[in-house]
Amino acid sequence: MAIDYAQSTTERASANLKTRSLPMDDTPGLRAALKQGEPHTLLMTYVHLSSDEAMLNRFAPHFKSPYAYPPEALPADLLGELREKLHHLLITPGAARDGSPSDALMRRMMAVGLAEDVEPEFLPLLFDQIGFRHETPRRDNPRRRPANPDFKVLVIGAGMTGMAAGIKLEEAGYEWVIIEKNAEVGGTWWENRYPGVGVDTPSHFYSFSFALNPEWHNYHPQGNDMFAYLKRVADDHDLRRRICFNTMVEKLVWDKEDAVWHVTVRKADGNEEIIRANAVINGHGPVNRLKWPNIPGLDSFQGIRQHTATWDSSTDLKGKRVGIIGTGASAAQFIPAVADDVGELHVFQRSRHWVMPTPAGEDVVSDGVKFAMRHIPHYLEWYRFRIYWYAADGLYPNVLLDPEWPKDSPSVSAVNEAMRQFAIGHIERSFPDRPDLREKLTPDFPVFSKRIILDRGNYFPTYMKPHVHLEQEGIARITPKGIVLKDGREIELDVLVCATGFDVANMMGKLEIVGVDGKRLRDEWGMEDPRAYFGMLIPGFPNYFHTVGPNSAPNHAAGQNLISECQVHYAIECLDWLNARDKKALQPTVAAFDAWQDKVQTKMVNMIWSHPRAFSYYNNSQKRNFLSWPWRLVDFWNECRGPRHADFELL
Repeated sequence: MAIDYAQSTTERASANLKTRSLPMDDTPGLRAALKQGEPHTLLMTYVHLSSDEAMLNRFAPHFKSPYAYPPEALPADLLGELREKLHHLLITPGAARDGSPSDALMRRMMAVGLAEDVEPEFLPLLFDQIGFRHETPRRDNPRRRPANPDFKVLVIGAGMTGMAAGIKLEEAGYEWVIIEKNAEVGGTWWENRYPGVGVDTPSHFYSFSFALNPEWHNYHPQGNDMFAYLKRVADDHDLRRRICFNTMVEKLVWDKEDAVWHVTVRKADGNEEIIRANAVINGHGPVNRLKWPNIPGLDSFQGIRQHTATWDSSTDLKGKRVGIIGTGASAAQFIPAVADDVGELHVFQRSRHWVMPTPAGEDVVSDGVKFAMRHIPHYLEWYRFRIYWYAADGLYPNVLLDPEWPKDSPSVSAVNEAMRQFAIGHIERSFPDRPDLREKLTPDFPVFSKRIILDRGNYFPTYMKPHVHLEQEGIARITPKGIVLKDGREIELDVLVCATGFDVANMMGKLEIVGVDGKRLRDEWGMEDPRAYFGMLIPGFPNYFHTVGPNSAPNHAAGQNLISECQVHYAIECLDWLNARDKKALQPTVAAFDAWQDKVQTKMVNMIWSHPRAFSYYNNSQKRNFLSWPWRLVDFWNECRGPRHADFELL
């Protein structure tokens, strides 16, 4: 009998996966998959299907961290044997074992594949987020009280978080609507269209756990691929039928008597409408309010001036003298994408950034690997696991301050220093004969104290091109013709590009939020000091969930997709609790809110972002870190299993 490894209907539809069953046909595609497949993932797949622990033991001495230098070298004969064993298992009737390995074996497999231990506390998160075990849709849970059909949830934004909210609210049986200011889903990935736009997070992790995707063209997705993925998820879940596009949420006002939010929205034609909603999940995100640099004369420039966040794709850069302000994540993608087209490229570096080479090496996903992800049972999930670990909580030790480590060091621990040396090695290997560039590009602050830049093999080499100039001298002012540096040089430009990021600290944007007894959230937060209980809730603003809020960002690693799913899960857990108790609204108590702020700030003292040289958009002007989650992602996942009842007031 064929063993059916088909995934759940939801996941299969969203990911466009074909049913994966054994035995497989012995095709050239399968042989290419085994030849090109990632070795650790092939081993995990084989052991998952065979429970052959002997192969784990034979590979274990050869596995290293992907950040190890020199990198691991696996014996060719052992790899060949693994491929033959897996090939036989996949094509031979009855060769694969039915059922899943025990939790103990799964944990051992993880530890061997990673060359480090995996504590049992990670298993529930991994089974959920990697795609091995999906939760039952809430509406199918016989022990749960069905959602009140008159309870309406309004979601702001149809980006990653808003889409997850719509999907999970539908599964829970709630009435819901999404208000989206743009003409399509995707949020950041609809708005950002500059040349080279992409994602630093690895593709096979930066996706919904319930919609794994085997079709990525790159190991780090290009903007178009990310947008296409989100559109496909929207199609698969029929989200657009409940999305009001080209509509802006302008104001929320709490009606204490009826326990509802009056939500003022403005449509494309300028007309206003007020929607009554029992709860609001704000998923508008912090990275859609662009920030122009505060440089004298910016408005006087007479050439073409653009911000990467609002890129006009009709702009022709061919042969032009182009200047770009900034060397952060957007700039690092833009610079190599346009360098070969422009006449001259001047990069104005305001601050240095640590740059890491992609661990995947070649960024293009081969046809053989795509075949493995589409057809070989468990390969896609095990690959996602490996990426999760090394792009997420596997990096957490880097952001912990060692109290015994020298205070004036450009690192915060032995682990962090090793990562710094790894990054320095990338600089030295990239510019062996250019000490001037090595000096300009080597930061003096700890790795991970600000956002890491990913080099896919084309960023650092761009600075070696003769027409590309890295300007380290500060900018004095902008003139109609170009930029004047502090040393007096004027650089004439045809196009000025500002890759200067977003106003992340202003988490409300232009939205006006009025809570209980006229309490205004702007008065609480100001323009740069947002605070919330568990990064989502604020006393005096019942049933308002501010996702991707204060101190909820996974700044030690990748993982915004996980944060989005967890916060949506938490919000619905809160709504289910209300429903079970026949209550209308909830809010955190002031005591719980204050205790949470104390807990975050106490923890933050021992984190890398408190280092005296740590300056980034994670901190406000008072150097308070308002953005970062100072614990692991597994801790966030655990906290999101449900509300702590003692911390809330039910209304």
